[in-house]
Formats: sequence, C-alpha cells, structure tokens
Amino acid sequence: MIHPAKYSDALLPIFANLLKDSKLILDPFGGIGKLKQIRLDAIINEIEFEWAKEAGGICGDVLRLPFDDETFDAIVTSPTYGNRLADHHNAKDKSKRITYKHCLGHDLHPHNSGQLQWGEKYQEFHLLAWKECLRVLKPQGKFILNISDHIRNKRIVFVSDWHVHTLVHLGWFPVGWIPIYTPRMKRGANNKSRVGHENIYIFERMFR
Repeated sequence: MIHPAKYSDALLPIFANLLKDSKLILDPFGGIGKLKQIRLDAIINEIEFEWAKEAGGICGDVLRLPFDDETFDAIVTSPTYGNRLADHHNAKDKSKRITYKHCLGHDLHPHNSGQLQWGEKYQEFHLLAWKECLRVLKPQGKFILNISDHIRNKRIVFVSDWHVHTLVHLGWFPVGWIPIYTPRMKRGANNKSRVGHENIYIFERMFR
C-alpha cells in the first residue's frame, strides 16, 4: 500500500549504526515499517490498520502505547511534519494529491497526526506523544528523531526546532545532529522551494 512519507533510503544506514548496540527498539509512528529493513526485530506501532498490517506491526495509538513503563532500549521515529501532506479535504477535482488521507483512501483515525497542519493542535498532540514515548523508554535509552522543516507561503516553518526544544523541556539532551540531504517531493504549491535536508537528532536523558 502507498504511504506518502516513508523513511528516505539515505537514513537507513545511519539508523543502523546508531542502533547497533540497542536491543529492543520501537518506532511509535511506524507507517509501513520501513525500519524493519535494517532491524527485523523492531516493534512497529501504527494507528492505521492497513499500514500496521503491511508493516507486520501493532495497530496502536501513540497517545496510549500498549507497553509497560521503561520497556525499550531505543526509540527511533519520524513524526508528521505539519506540512501539506496533512491536507484531508474531499477534493472536488481529479488532480493527483499525495497526502496521508488520499494515499490511504479514507478518512484518518482521529488520533492520526497526519491530518494536523502546523500550529497549536499539532504542537499539543506531539507534546502528549513525546511524553508517552518517553514513558516507555528506559532511563539509559536512546531517542532518535527524524524530522524536517518545510516551506509555507514561501517561508521556512521551523518544525525541527520546536521538536528539539520540546524534548529538551521534557528532560532530554541532544547529543548529536546529522543533516541528511535527500530527494524532496517536487509537487504542490512550493515545489520549486523545498528545504534541502532532513534532520536526525539523537537524544539522551539529562538525568538518569
């Protein structure tokens, strides 16, 4: 099944290196489970049944993860970016749209952040999601975040900074940053002005 925001291939060898010493790994926004290309034992959590089934994962809600406290040695994930992939109106024309809703073929689950544009609701959702993710991560665990900024109205929306600042506020310290230059989608209103790279941030707890 089509998914509009799979991990870029360039990210996978970096993840593999960062995760080589981690045993139990969770991707809480797992999509169709591309992480399994480097770690077959990774646990994939995905809220949409069709994508969870394709991933061989768990159909679960990131806001209520079905795991005990301090279960995982590492979390690696890529949340939605709050960009135009979140468009979820019922289109009145037949032009091709690449969004979470249009790729899935029906309305998204109410707790799917793939329908949240950048703004207050997006931020409220992800604050709750990160609190829940960090609940299930061991104190010595590693948190790996793949995120990207995007262009809206010809200006950069600094989504990455918000996520980093939020995780720091929750007690996590960024110990590494890796910019990855990847092919970007060349469709939509801002197709000629794309942010050139994605980000990988590595976090550890400030206090264990």
